Amino acid sequence: MDEIRRKLKLLDRQLTGGTELHRQIVRTSPLLFVAVGLMVGIFIQNAISQTQGLDRNIWPFWLWMMLLVFLAAISVITFFKQKSDTKPEIAAYLAAVCFICLGAVRLIDFYKAAPNDICNLVGRERKLATIRGFIITEPYIKRNEQWEFAKFMHSDPTTSFYLKVKEAQTKDSWEKITGTVRVTVAEPLLDIKAGDYIQIYCWLDKFKKATNPGQFDIAKYLARKRVFVAAYVKSPEGIEMIKAGPLSTFAKLQNKLKEVSAEALLGGSNIESKNQGLLQALLLGYRKNIDNKTYTAFRKTGLLHFISLSGMHLGILVGVVWWLCARAGLMKPARAVICIIVVAVFLLIVPPRAPTVRAAIISWVFCLSFFFRRRFNSLNTLSLAAIILLLIRPTQLFEPGWQLSFASVLGILLFCKSVHLFLYEKITGLPWIQKAPLTKPFYRIVSRPGPYLLRLFSTGLTAWMSGTGILLYHFYTINPLTCIWTVIVFPLVAAILTIGYLKIILSLLTPTVAALSGVLLSGLCDLLIWIVKLIAHLGVSEILIGSVPFALVALYYCFIFFTGLSFFRYFRLRRIICTVTAFTIIVWLGGLKWQRTHRNNLVISVLDIGHGQAILVRMPGEANILFDAGSLNKSDPARRIILPFLDHQGIDEIEAIIISHDDIDHINAIPEVFDGRNVRNIYTTNDLIKHNSFGATKHLKRFLNNRGAHLLLLSEAPQIVSPAKIKFLWPTEKASRNEQLSDNDRSLVSIINFAGRKILFCSDIEKYAQRQILQLFGDLTADVVVVPHHGSAKTAEAEFLENLESEVMICSCARGQYEKHQVIEQDNNKRLFYTAKDGAITVTIGESGSMDVRTYATGKAISGTD
Repeated sequence: MDEIRRKLKLLDRQLTGGTELHRQIVRTSPLLFVAVGLMVGIFIQNAISQTQGLDRNIWPFWLWMMLLVFLAAISVITFFKQKSDTKPEIAAYLAAVCFICLGAVRLIDFYKAAPNDICNLVGRERKLATIRGFIITEPYIKRNEQWEFAKFMHSDPTTSFYLKVKEAQTKDSWEKITGTVRVTVAEPLLDIKAGDYIQIYCWLDKFKKATNPGQFDIAKYLARKRVFVAAYVKSPEGIEMIKAGPLSTFAKLQNKLKEVSAEALLGGSNIESKNQGLLQALLLGYRKNIDNKTYTAFRKTGLLHFISLSGMHLGILVGVVWWLCARAGLMKPARAVICIIVVAVFLLIVPPRAPTVRAAIISWVFCLSFFFRRRFNSLNTLSLAAIILLLIRPTQLFEPGWQLSFASVLGILLFCKSVHLFLYEKITGLPWIQKAPLTKPFYRIVSRPGPYLLRLFSTGLTAWMSGTGILLYHFYTINPLTCIWTVIVFPLVAAILTIGYLKIILSLLTPTVAALSGVLLSGLCDLLIWIVKLIAHLGVSEILIGSVPFALVALYYCFIFFTGLSFFRYFRLRRIICTVTAFTIIVWLGGLKWQRTHRNNLVISVLDIGHGQAILVRMPGEANILFDAGSLNKSDPARRIILPFLDHQGIDEIEAIIISHDDIDHINAIPEVFDGRNVRNIYTTNDLIKHNSFGATKHLKRFLNNRGAHLLLLSEAPQIVSPAKIKFLWPTEKASRNEQLSDNDRSLVSIINFAGRKILFCSDIEKYAQRQILQLFGDLTADVVVVPHHGSAKTAEAEFLENLESEVMICSCARGQYEKHQVIEQDNNKRLFYTAKDGAITVTIGESGSMDVRTYATGKAISGTD
């Protein structure tokens, strides 16, 4: 009988299509339509602003307002005139349309700046200014402790904070201004705090957009927080205290709660420093103290969601408090009140990120449901959380963290039960309405209901499916085994969270028990870190794809929702559509990956890395070669520029790194590149291998020795199987032995030949080496030249560059060097590019010899050069 009922229900769903599901969502989760409308409105207005450059403060605002008023009037009239049986559906869609207009209006209003806003006072060029304002965030000291070459850069740690600007000095007086700036001081500051009213003498400048593909766009990120201006202070002497701001009662309470919670979690026991960072991330949301290796392991395995405070963390905290209250004999309303208070206190302690606030709103609504005697609806509550957060700051819609948080929870709510029952039926061979016999141990694992491994796996699988498209679009990777790793790791994480929150609570009541639990916590953290690093070391958790088009991600989510929510009278038609769509997605992804690992063209990318050099050569075939990797004025250039670029391009293996010479601006990013990618070999000149004249070189050799690698001679490098050939012109054996030559004049000069084209990399050679190369290779020409010594005009030999007869010349230089005209000037007969102005420069040479040059920052594109 049960089996017959199940089949009749399935048949009914197929015959009615999605009508019943649609009606159910409208009647039980009407806020979902409102939330979707709000998101669509924000998205449309953002697209209008970007594509058409419309003024956010003039006619689009009034157009949206007029539409909003008109639609609101229609909604009111419709509500009173329509029949009762159609009201919910019509009301839901009218509300959605109204909130489309409201979303657009809210985004326009969010970006609207007052006439005296500081962003209107700063133009394209930076300017000196003296401003006053309140510090609104605690100063953060950036030490770059995890950068291998930080100690060789001869620069102090920097301090940064946000300043709410109130006044700016003019020639005659102080003018009132508004807005927020991000202040960076070139030295560490310990005598200022949030709330202080200070005066700073600084350079004001607009944030620059990312100049390399894949690079974190700080300008876009801060614009979403309405911060458009940066203030640079050279030394602490440029900051004057006007009035030390006494902390408000609320701020004092918040700081005290943070101190008490941190001490309760970490104090009273010998918890190792590496475990302290993980505990602070897991329980309190502070991730800055996690060591880089542990963080990387969590990222590669797709388990970063465990160290991002979300519904799971807050659910365990509320569960612990609820259980303690139940043991104390409190009734449900009293437990709900205490849980509401605990969640509010928890929000004061942890960083206010979107997943945490979302989970807090859901927790509050759940607790309030006990007072109103209403059934808790998860989907409606999730929609309410999205509406609240987007009305507060609409630009959160475009942040990966916000998208992942809500997409994962939405996927669990919509699909987890269906996936669980589907897997249950396939594994047990029983209908979902029939419990598996518990006499068999295997059925105890998959049986329903209950928190068994199958349910946990189903939850992880649906969360992974819901977030995969977002992760692929923003971070270029797929973690196909995350749901399996979640099943393995979750019991440990749940135990750490439960014991950790209990320790925080018990430390106020029974310090001895809390201290003993700290020992257990430390052991569990050691085990968790070991397991995650072991899984990451397997190398099977992450597939690097590279950047993908938005259309592919949109198709993926259409496939997910169609598969999970559509019902067809003809089941075979549905299966055909799903199969074709899945096949299209797989082929599309496979094609992108294949194109990036198997090429017919020669692609050279000169990255904008400041005063330094990093040139990636993608040879025809499969080999990727990196010529130098370093920067003199960019901190941690590998993690900030080179590795994100490689991620963006889908490159996870480098055949060789070739070091031209031992200047620090050519080598200080190599350790991080070596750790972050599969680097087969590192080659350099005989001079660099045999001599240890420079401390940075010694440090690089020591680092490689610790990793079981060594610098190899270029003469030992095997010939790469590729139509493109690399030849090394300089230094000659005689020049390499000449100790009187500078390191620059003994640096490596390389030439690549492909399809009748020549590309010359000159490294840092100065006038002497340039003259010698002219004598040795009198007929030397090159179509593309990376200009010697970062384009320096002082060390350039005019005859050398003229004789090369190049079509394209590229200077890898710093912004300051370019602005001070310390680089070679534009020649009308040549196309000259500067990384400081044009950003990353990519030259593509086809099999026929055609040449295409593209710049990332300025958007120049020169195609079909023959």
